[in-house]
Order: sequence, then structure tokens, then C-alpha cells
Amino acid sequence: MLLRDLRLAFRQGMDAFMAVTFFVIAGALFPLGVGPEPGALARIAGGVIWVNALLAVLLSLDRLFQQDFEDGALDLLVLSPVPLEIAVIAKTAAHWLTTGLPLIAASPLLAVLLNLPASGYPVLLAAMALGTPSLSLIGAIGAALSLGARRGGVLMSLLVLPLYIPVLIFGVAAVDAATMGLSARPHLMFLGAILATALPLAPLAAAAALRQAVE
Repeated sequence: MLLRDLRLAFRQGMDAFMAVTFFVIAGALFPLGVGPEPGALARIAGGVIWVNALLAVLLSLDRLFQQDFEDGALDLLVLSPVPLEIAVIAKTAAHWLTTGLPLIAASPLLAVLLNLPASGYPVLLAAMALGTPSLSLIGAIGAALSLGARRGGVLMSLLVLPLYIPVLIFGVAAVDAATMGLSARPHLMFLGAILATALPLAPLAAAAALRQAVE
């Protein structure tokens, strides 16, 4: 199932890279709006990168379950002997590999454009590696709950954005601590705790929402 979703994502071409394109372009616009002063850009770099990553993941969530819901594949997944929670984990992993992982790879480019100090690069990558899987897992709940609803994209945003706030806070705090010469370990540990909580609970919640959508 994971390989199937990866193949579908790469066949769709630009759809798979739309989130990364948005991430880079939106971040590149900030120096034009805020100004090219290096100190000002360095102060907001962590927040800009994380907000753009959050919005990029949100932009890509509509393809997590929607296509399977429309072509009837979701009905087969529900009736399959394989637990639906396992299917949710596989689809969420495919979403992270095609969205979260490219965002991590593109984040140093955006950090250069925003003049992030060199001390913040390792922590930025570590925070993104811990935070983006949580964004995909939490987003799976919102994508499942809004499945089949009218204006599902708006509903999904309203459901998911409040749950993204802790990831955003600790992700930005980790980068800011590193750039100020402080320890980023507490913030990274909080991100790890969020991931450890979302990993078992999010598939259960998303699977329950998918069963309700099919019924």
C-alpha cells in the first residue's frame, strides 16, 4: 500500500511537488515584504520556515484520502482483513515521504534566503524531522473527518490548524534557542513527545473517522 501510494504520487507529477514549490516561493517573498536587512530576516527566519511548512503540509492533505474515497478504494480498505489503522499508517507514511521529506530537504535553501545563522541549521533539520511526521499524522485526522463534506478543505483547515499550534511553537522555539546560543534539547524533546503521542493515537482516530465516512 505504501509503494502504491508512492507510485501514484510520482505519476501525478506536479501534485507531489506542489507543496514544496509553495514552501520555497512563499518563503522567498518574505525578504521582499519585510526588507533585505539581514538582522531582521534572521530574527524571523525560524518562524517563517515553520509557518510555511505548516501551510504546505495543509495544502497537500486533500489528496491523502480523497482519491480513494472517490474511486471506491476506501470501501475496499475498510472491508479488507488488514486493519484500517495499518492502512492509515501506510498512507500517512507515503504522504510524509512525498511532502514532509522534501520540505526537510528544501528548508536549508529557505534558511539561506532568510539569513538564518549557521548554528541554527542542524537544529532546524532535527526539528523538521521530528515535527513534519506529526503534521502528517495530525493532518490525517482532519482529512478523514472532513471526507465527503461540502467545503471539506475549509473544514479540514479549521480542524487541523489548532492542533498544529504546539508543533509550530516548539519547532520555532528550538531554532530560536539554537541561534541565541541556548540549548534546543527541551524543545526537541517536546517535539519528540508530540510525535510519540500522535503515532499510536492519530491512526486510531483517523480510521474511526474513515469508517464513519464510508457508512
